[in-house]
Amino acid sequence: MTTPKMIRAGVANDTSRLKPTLQHCLEAALSIADSMVDEMLEKVAMIVDPDRLTPLPMELEAIDQDLILHLLDESDVIKAAWQHHLRRFFFHGEGRDPETPSIVRFDDLRLMDDQHIDASIEFSMVEQALTKSTSDLLPRLNALVSSLMGWMTVQPDLNPLKPSAYARALRAVMVEQVDDTEQRKALFVPLAGILGDSLRTVYRELIQWLLAHGVEPIESASQIAPADGAPRNAVGRTLLTLGRLRQLLAGDLNAPPQGGPAYLHTVPASLTAIEDMDMIEPLLARLRQRAAPDPAKANVVELPVVSGQSLGRLLGQEVVRLMLDNLTQDERLLPAIRQQLGLLEPALALLSQNDPRFFSDRQHPARQLLESVTQRSLAFTSQDEDGFSDLLQSVRGAVRSLARVPATEEVFARLHKRLRRRWEEDDARKNQRRAEAARALMHAEQRQLQAERLAQEFQQRMQDKEVPEFVQRFLTGPWAQALAEYQLSAVVPGDDTEALETVADDLLWSVQPTLIRRDVDRLARLVPRLLSQIRAGLQRIDYPLEATGQFFDALVSLHEKAFDTPTLTAVDAVVAEPAAAEVTVAEAGGTEGPAAPEETFWMAGKEAEDAGFVDADTGPMSLDGLTVIEMELSTGAWVDLKVQGEWVRAQLTWTSPRGGLFMFISASGLAHSMTRRTFDRLLGADSLRIVSRGGVVEGALDAVAQQALRNTQEGDGGDASPFDSPP
Repeated sequence: MTTPKMIRAGVANDTSRLKPTLQHCLEAALSIADSMVDEMLEKVAMIVDPDRLTPLPMELEAIDQDLILHLLDESDVIKAAWQHHLRRFFFHGEGRDPETPSIVRFDDLRLMDDQHIDASIEFSMVEQALTKSTSDLLPRLNALVSSLMGWMTVQPDLNPLKPSAYARALRAVMVEQVDDTEQRKALFVPLAGILGDSLRTVYRELIQWLLAHGVEPIESASQIAPADGAPRNAVGRTLLTLGRLRQLLAGDLNAPPQGGPAYLHTVPASLTAIEDMDMIEPLLARLRQRAAPDPAKANVVELPVVSGQSLGRLLGQEVVRLMLDNLTQDERLLPAIRQQLGLLEPALALLSQNDPRFFSDRQHPARQLLESVTQRSLAFTSQDEDGFSDLLQSVRGAVRSLARVPATEEVFARLHKRLRRRWEEDDARKNQRRAEAARALMHAEQRQLQAERLAQEFQQRMQDKEVPEFVQRFLTGPWAQALAEYQLSAVVPGDDTEALETVADDLLWSVQPTLIRRDVDRLARLVPRLLSQIRAGLQRIDYPLEATGQFFDALVSLHEKAFDTPTLTAVDAVVAEPAAAEVTVAEAGGTEGPAAPEETFWMAGKEAEDAGFVDADTGPMSLDGLTVIEMELSTGAWVDLKVQGEWVRAQLTWTSPRGGLFMFISASGLAHSMTRRTFDRLLGADSLRIVSRGGVVEGALDAVAQQALRNTQEGDGGDASPFDSPP
């Protein structure tokens, strides 16, 4: 990576004076993006080169040479599009690409059209090739970029330069330049191979550049289990492809696919075709082996598997097997729970034969039972924790019941209801605490919204006025909160609220020396009442008395400076008034006055106690103008949270309507709430770790869909580039 490119990226030659930021790093990567296109087009030009010394690989013979000539002529357009899409995915993340989902969701697969299937396969082909080409360099780059972003631990998913960003950009460019899906499909494999070699060079030079500019990589720490339920060990090749899985979910496995996308030509049209692939008998043998009853377990229903089964039943059993493989390898669940889940295979396989709605309906009682068990199990990190033995006992009872009777929807519904009743008492206690915490948070958020509106009004009033900074910060911070609390709490506006609404105007008048010198008598009458009203308002939100005293001292000092001789003896009497209560929350002010409203979220003492409010004391993470990439969580997600030096497992049970407040409940029923800003800070400081972003069973089924995607891709040609040198 040459020096001129680094200068264009905004990095000074004198590395001792300026360390790079993340934005500099991304601009540096973009500065050499054109060379990647040049290399790609140079190799693709071999297809139309009549003087080539080697014969054209068979994989490239189907590519239209006119198309290649068109791409070569449009090199400048392609470079501009490549720059545009890379910048889009670098700076705004991959969430801005709805056409190519980052993961094929099992429950959405039935509703996905052929265009989305094509997009997923194309993206997967390129991403796999790029990841494979850069596998030895990517961990080092992740450690450096995570350090650059201010994280305390390596966050590979948040690296804007990860291979998937380049894969999405390549697909976006190809969709714009190549309308013919068959031609685009034929080009993806060779282009992915070329791009993989180029990306190795980019990563290697970025690593050297970051190290040369003094960026220290984060040392790799022990990693927790995958957050989305994917097992650590890859599942072996199976019968599943996306086409077959879609047919299974639609309930029409015995009918050949109609009008599917080009990638689905690998789907056999009949059972005979699959037998020709020599895959049926190994599958049957595996199913027979897994379904054979363990002599140590009596009354286990034997799964009847015969060679004449329909394709639908075979695939149904295979999906059940893969789902349970994912669950029993999920290290987030304790071994005893995983063992019980594995014992459910015979019952679930029988259910899948008789009730295929198990796959297509996430509300099916069997899936609801599995989700309830796994979600509840995530609350425990050790079998010695209070409550785990009771949970394990209830799960064992349900598994034994399913081994005694034929598995039906009604049986799973009854068992799920029985388990919920058994857990009701513990849930009622947690729900009560959650409701109390939610009420406190909702009130605080409503007050925050009202305070923000009041702060804007106060800022307008202070325009073109010489108002000291500490007074500005006071009005737009604690006083806006205090007045908002009065306005929200008063059922009918009364004299108290109306009087408090005049405080801002009185305070602003009292801090302008040119005005108060004109009417000293008014100031003498005003100050005692003004300070009394301010004190009463701040007490309503439990504002620390020490911070209140600091503000009063600064205000009195300002008033006295307006006169040659201090005369405000009434002020001294009010300031010297003894404190009526102790400070109930951490000091929120300081000698420089309280922070601006956009920097803080105020919680009164009782509110903070009810909500288990967590206030991160780490400094803000600055990305020099670059938008922070946030991890999105939905209700039901689990995290590990460091509280007073100890790790606590807690579940996200409530988010505010604005999405700015989170509330987590631990297995013991304690609430831990925080703002989005605090969440991001704790995550960056490795004081909060994502354990699960959603349903465990849903994640296991999504992993099955990903396996089907890989099988479809491998059946369609794999990831080898025809430009690779022969062995």
